Amino acid sequence: MNQKDVIIACDFSSAEETLAFLDRFGGRKPYVKIGMELYYAAGPDMVRRILERGHRVFLDLKLHDIPNTVQKAMKNLARLGVDMTNLHAAGGKKMMQAAVEGLAEGAAEAGRERPLLIAVTQLTSTSAEMLKDELLIGTLMEETVAHYASNAAQSGLDGVVCSPHEAAAVKRANGQDFLTVTPGIRFADGSADDQVRIMTPEKARATGTDYIVVGRAVTAAADPQSAYLRCLEAFTGGINL
Repeated sequence: MNQKDVIIACDFSSAEETLAFLDRFGGRKPYVKIGMELYYAAGPDMVRRILERGHRVFLDLKLHDIPNTVQKAMKNLARLGVDMTNLHAAGGKKMMQAAVEGLAEGAAEAGRERPLLIAVTQLTSTSAEMLKDELLIGTLMEETVAHYASNAAQSGLDGVVCSPHEAAAVKRANGQDFLTVTPGIRFADGSADDQVRIMTPEKARATGTDYIVVGRAVTAAADPQSAYLRCLEAFTGGINL
């Protein structure tokens, strides 16, 4: 059984803002996600600084390019020592297989374990209408996500990013050890913001998902540590407190 945990999305625009936010947690070292906004602003040094502080890091750059380019990029990312990274499943099996190879090569050269590699199936900002009318995908959302997840599993990936609404279907199709990482988490009394397929931490726990990614519900809270602990308790049942 995979260990459940809460990942905080550090979607800040500068290193200073990010480190000041993490300082508010004192000796607690939550798992954090570094996405495109922060990575493009502060670069790989930001990743290294957060790792040096003792945090686990999910590097969320969603690579999507030709297989050779993705393989070389993943080889470089593996040298950073992050715990998890990702790509878009829409890039296809050859691209995903190349990514696994690149990560393994880079990790071996750095004397590290290969980071977990997960694939983004469909963004949580994508609605069923958008899937059909804009992306011209004729299958239902759950079917599309399940198919992309199966492609990822067949390509040697460790799991997928998906909405909590699809996590159970992904597990049924690919086994309980296939990781699901689910963004789109909001408290019942919070705002949906720009997310469409959202869920509370309590309901996400019931889906069997392994990790939930929580952003503004924690980062914009008056007391981020209290909001984080509230989310952690609701999702893990208090086992990680």
